[in-house]
Amino acid sequence: MSLVEAAVNVAAGYVVALAAQLVVFPLFDVAVSFSDNLIIGAIFTVVSLVRSYVLRRLFEAVRVRGGIA
Repeated sequence: MSLVEAAVNVAAGYVVALAAQLVVFPLFDVAVSFSDNLIIGAIFTVVSLVRSYVLRRLFEAVRVRGGIA
């Protein structure tokens, strides 16, 4: 089930990021086409996935060693 949860989390994050870009970019006079918004959202989604994975591995390593000394 964790794979389904992870996939839904990533998809939801992508949709939220895209919606945020569509609202925030115009507030800062950043003109970006919808297709560019899709690509930018995908890039940030990949960055978020990598960050999440690295932090999860880091915390798992700390847990296995018994905490931070």
